[in-house]
Amino acid sequence: MAVRFAERLAADHRTVDRAFKAELREHFKDAEIAELAFMINQYIALGRLLVIFGGDKLACEIYTPEY
Repeated sequence: MAVRFAERLAADHRTVDRAFKAELREHFKDAEIAELAFMINQYIALGRLLVIFGGDKLACEIYTPEY
């Protein structure tokens, strides 16, 4: 469930609709959902900053896509 939440936040946050939030609440308390969202978005932002400043090329020797 947490992975699906992360995927939705990363790809298209608008897909986190009422139905999905109800599904989240079956597994997590509201405070846990908020904390999970903060952590997910922190890592999304870090990844995007790494790409902007070229850190992704320094951080990963295995796979570095060309932009």
